[in-house]
Amino acid sequence: MIKNERSDALKKEVRPASRNTYREYYNVSEYRTKLWYALKDCADGYEQVSNQNEERADLLKTTCTAIKELEEIERYWAFPGMRRLNQLKEVLERGEYKAFTHAVHELVRMLVSRAYYHDVPETLNSEIDEDGVFESQKDPHYFEVLFVNDADDDDQEELRKQLRALRSKHDDFVYDIVAVRTFQEALLALNFNHNIQTCVVRYSFPFKSEGSLKNVRQFVASWLTETVEAKRSSTIGIYLGEKVRELRPELDLFLVTDLSVDKLPEQALDHFRNIFYRQEDLTDLHLNILKGIDERFETPFYNALVQFSKRPTGVFHAMPISRGNSIFKSNWIREMGDFYGKNIFLAETSATTGGLDSLLQPTGPLKKAQQMASRAFGSKQTFFVTNGTSTANKIVVQALLHPGDVVLVDRDCHKSHHYGLVLCGARPVYLDSYHLQKYSMFGGVPLKEIKDRLLEFKNAGRLNEVRMCLLTNCTFDGIVYNVEQVMEEVLAIKPDMIFLWDEAWFGYARFSTLFRRRTAMSAAARLQARYRSEEYRENYAKLAAKGKAGALPNPEEVKIRVYATQSTHKTLTSLRQGSMIHIYDEQFAQKVEGSFVEAYMTHTSTSPSYQILASLDMGRRQVELEGNELVERSVERAMMLRVKIANTPILRKYFDILSVEDLIPAEMRKSGFQRYYSKDEGWSNMTIEWKRDEFVLDPTKINLYIGRTGIDGDTFKKEYLMNQFGIQVNKTSRNTVLFMTNIGTTRSSVAKLTGVLMKIAHQLDARIEAFSSQEAKLHEVKVLNFTKKQPALPNFSFFHARFRNASTPEGNIREAFFLAYEHENCESLRMDECEKALKKGREIVSASFVIPYPPGFPILVPGQVMNRDILNFMKELDVTEIHSYNAELGFRVFKDALLAQS
Repeated sequence: MIKNERSDALKKEVRPASRNTYREYYNVSEYRTKLWYALKDCADGYEQVSNQNEERADLLKTTCTAIKELEEIERYWAFPGMRRLNQLKEVLERGEYKAFTHAVHELVRMLVSRAYYHDVPETLNSEIDEDGVFESQKDPHYFEVLFVNDADDDDQEELRKQLRALRSKHDDFVYDIVAVRTFQEALLALNFNHNIQTCVVRYSFPFKSEGSLKNVRQFVASWLTETVEAKRSSTIGIYLGEKVRELRPELDLFLVTDLSVDKLPEQALDHFRNIFYRQEDLTDLHLNILKGIDERFETPFYNALVQFSKRPTGVFHAMPISRGNSIFKSNWIREMGDFYGKNIFLAETSATTGGLDSLLQPTGPLKKAQQMASRAFGSKQTFFVTNGTSTANKIVVQALLHPGDVVLVDRDCHKSHHYGLVLCGARPVYLDSYHLQKYSMFGGVPLKEIKDRLLEFKNAGRLNEVRMCLLTNCTFDGIVYNVEQVMEEVLAIKPDMIFLWDEAWFGYARFSTLFRRRTAMSAAARLQARYRSEEYRENYAKLAAKGKAGALPNPEEVKIRVYATQSTHKTLTSLRQGSMIHIYDEQFAQKVEGSFVEAYMTHTSTSPSYQILASLDMGRRQVELEGNELVERSVERAMMLRVKIANTPILRKYFDILSVEDLIPAEMRKSGFQRYYSKDEGWSNMTIEWKRDEFVLDPTKINLYIGRTGIDGDTFKKEYLMNQFGIQVNKTSRNTVLFMTNIGTTRSSVAKLTGVLMKIAHQLDARIEAFSSQEAKLHEVKVLNFTKKQPALPNFSFFHARFRNASTPEGNIREAFFLAYEHENCESLRMDECEKALKKGREIVSASFVIPYPPGFPILVPGQVMNRDILNFMKELDVTEIHSYNAELGFRVFKDALLAQS
C-alpha cells in the first residue's frame, strides 16, 4: 500500500509546499538552493517518523512536492540535473529511505561546495565517475554544454553517452551536457546556469516551452516576451544564435544543420563559431568544444612570465630585487621574502626579451593578451595601463584633443580629467549634474543639459569647435547613464562627436546580461550596426523627405567614436593600478593611432609592472569563463544586505539603504521603478528600468543613510567602521556611507557587515539612553543638521572673462593654471575676507583646483569665479581633507591687477 501511495504521490500534481513565493528570492540560484535544502529537510524526516502509514504518507507527500518544485528548474543544469533527480525518485519509489536520505545529503553537499566541479558521480551510488576520467593526475576544469535539439529523452541520453566516450584522461577540460527542446528553454538555461560555456544549436525546433514556467517567470520576465517573429521563423536556430550573442557574447556557439552552406543565411556564418552536419561523427564537434574553451583559457603574457621565472638567468641589468637576490640573502630585510614568497621575485625583471614583451611596443604575448582583452570587452582595440585609470584618462584626453578644442565635461568627474584638460590645452564646458540635496550628493548630468550646451555652440556657429563629450558612467554613488540614448541624441546634433566614458567603477558590467547594454562598448556596437543597416537608412530617408529626421543621426555623416577607461582592479581581478582603455572608434586607424601612441608613450612608464600586466591577463581569462556568474553573485550579495536592513527593526531605527527613488528624480525614470526590494512587496523586476530610463542605479553601490545617528559620514567611517571593526568603505557624504560589493565579496563578508551595523545600533541605543538632558538636546540638534539642514549644493559658476569666449561658456583652464605658477599673480584670501570682498562686488577668481573630500571633485577650478553659493558650501563643509586649500591662508586667487589685463 505504501508503495502505491509513493507512486501516486510522485505522479500527482500538487501545490507548492512552501508558503514563500518566488518573489521573496532575488534570483533563481537562491531559489534553487532553498529548494534543495527543503528536500534535505524532508529526507532528514524519514529518520524521525515512525513506520505508521499516515505519518510517513504525509512526509512522502511533502517530499514529492519538493521534488516537483525542483523539476521545474533542475532541467536547466547537468548537475544534479534531471537524471539524478529521476534517480532520487526511483529510490524513493522503492521505499529505500535511508539510501534516499544519504543521496540527498551527498547531492546538497556537492552542490553547495561545488565539489562536483572536480568529481562528478555518474549515479547516486558511485563515488567516482565510472569512466575513470577523474582518476588522472589532472584536476580538469568542469563546464557544461547546452544542446538545443528537438529530440526525445532517449536520443538526448545517447548523445550524452557518445560525447562522454570521447573523453580522454589527458583533457584539461571536462563537460556534461544540458539538453533542452525549445527556444524559451534555451534562454532559461542561459539565464540560470552559469556553468554553460558552449551552446550547440539545431537549425529548427519549437519556440514555446512545454513545461510550467510559473515559478521561474519572475526571474526572466523580459526574456519570455520574445517576438512573434521568432515563433514563426523557419530559421529559429539562427535567431537563437543572435540572442545568445546578445545575452552571453562570451560563449562558444555551434550550429548543427542539414542545410547546405549555400542555403544558410549570412547570420549563420557570422554568429556561429563553426557549423556541423547531423550525420557527421561527433569527434570534430567534441574537439571544437574543447578548443573553444582552451582559447579563452589561454593567458599569453601570464604564461610567458611563468615560463620566464623558471629559466636560469644571470642578471647583469637593472633591478637587484630580480630573482630575489637582494632579499633572501639579506641579514636585514629577508622577512620581505618570507611575506611575499619566492615567485614574485623570480618573475620580477626588466627584460623585454626571452619570451616576454614590451608594453610600449608589444609584438608578442602582450600584444596577444591585449587582443584577447579586446575580444572579451567588446572593443575594437584594448590597451593595458599599469598606473591606474588616472593615467588612462590622461592618455585618451591627450591623444584626442588639440589645444583650443572644446569639451563638454561632467563637472563631477575624476580630477584626472581636469588635469588632463590642463595638459592638452582643451577648453572645458562644465556640465552640472542634478542635485541630491538631502544627501549632499550630485547625480548624473541630464541629457537636456548636454544638448542645451551643444545647441549653444550650434547657434553661435561654432559647433565645429566641440570635439568631445566626457561623462562618468557609473558615478561613485552608482548613477548609470542611458549611454545609447545619450550618444544617439548627441550624434543627431553633431554626428562626429567623440565620447569618453569614464567607466572606472563599471568594468564588471560587460559580463552582466542586463547591465551590459549600459556600457560604452556595447552601446557603440549597437549604434554602429543600426546606422549601417538598410532599414535605418530607408527610415531616415523617409523622415528626411518629410522634414522630420532632425532627431536622428544622418547615416551618411555619423561616425561612432567611443572610448572607455576602466579601473579593472576596482571591480574585477587585477593587482592595484591595473586598468584598461577600450576603443570603438571607426576612425582610429586613419586619424588617431599615431597621436594615441605618442600619448601612450608620454604617460606610460618604461618600467611597467609585469605582475600587474599578468594579473590583467588572468583577470581577462576569469571574466570570459566565469564573469557572468561572479557578477550575478556580487549583485546578489548587495541585495542580501538590502533585505537584512529592510527586515531588521534595530537597523531600520538608525539606517536606511537609499533606493532608486531616493537617488534618481521621477522625471528621469519614466518606468516608475522605485526600489529593488521592499519588505511588503519583495523583489521588483528591474529589466524595463535598465532598458528605458534616463538613469538607473547600480545595485552593487549601496548608500547607507546614517542621518538619524547624529554622526557625520567621515566620523562614522573612521571611528566606528574602521577603528572598531576593520570595515573598509568606498566613500562618505555628510550623512551617508557608501559600501560596494564586487566579485570578491563573500556571504560571510555581508554577514559580518550586518552584524557590525547591529552592534553599532546597539551602541547608539546605549549611548543615547545614557545622555543627560543637555546631551540629548545636543544630539537632537546634530540629527536635525544631518537630516534636515544640508548645505546648498553649488553648480559650476562661470569662467572669468579673462579666460573665456564672450559668446560661449568654455574656459581656458590651461592659461589660468599656468598663470598661477607666477607667485606675483596670486594672493590668498580667507573665507571671511572672501565674504567681505563679494559684498563689495569683487569678482574673486580661483587660481587653483579646490577639491574637498567628500565629494571628491573640484568645487573651484583655475579661472573660475567664486560666488556666494560656493563660498557658503565651503563654510558649511565639515570635512577635514580639502586639496589646494590652506585653512590658515585660505583660497589662492588671482589678483585684480592681473584680471584687468586683456
